Amino acid sequence: MIETPEQRIVDEAITSRHSIRAFLPTPVAREDIERMLDVAARAPSGSNIQPWKVYVLTGERKQRLSDAVTAAFMDPDHATIHKAEYRYYPDTWTSPFIDRRRKVGLDLYRLLGLGRDDKAGMQAQHSRNYHYFDAPVGMIVTMHRTMNQGSWLDIGCFVQNLMIAARARGLDTCAQAAFNHFHTIVREITGIPESEVMVCSLSLGYADHSRIENSLISEREPACAFTTFLD
Repeated sequence: MIETPEQRIVDEAITSRHSIRAFLPTPVAREDIERMLDVAARAPSGSNIQPWKVYVLTGERKQRLSDAVTAAFMDPDHATIHKAEYRYYPDTWTSPFIDRRRKVGLDLYRLLGLGRDDKAGMQAQHSRNYHYFDAPVGMIVTMHRTMNQGSWLDIGCFVQNLMIAARARGLDTCAQAAFNHFHTIVREITGIPESEVMVCSLSLGYADHSRIENSLISEREPACAFTTFLD
């Protein structure tokens, strides 16, 4: 099959997306954010219920959230004080999933010159999540607490659309679950009601390509490794 220019554009937007962990301070125009969200909202959802809600943080509100959550994270007892609303990762890890997780973490720390025993360095790097890796825009995606498992799939489609729409405009993103552990603090500062579940957060901005952590491209299995064709 001959590849068309349209196919190349879409494929490039998808395959060039990867998690960016250092952003430039360059602002993103509100109208651009609104247009990307309009594009993302074309994601499929069961019976067109469109379960997603988005909170966009910039400026002082974003800084206040970052400072508060970072302070909570630095508390040695934070794991017992703050609990995530839902389990993102499995309770019991098995191969190959645990192997992939370990590899991407070690690859990142190796790039940053952090050894296995450098707990302080790892903590400092993890805390950058709570400053949205210096991105000018932070987003929080939620859905109503009455929604069920199918809506999580819908939200995933929405977030992926948003990240691809960003790439089409030369912007980059990092999808984050780190804020979920501190949802009580997030609610206090943003006003997100208890009736909504925090699904994920998202950093949005222009990548700082001078930062070595942005050179990390995680590996992907080829289609033949996870696909079964049934004739």
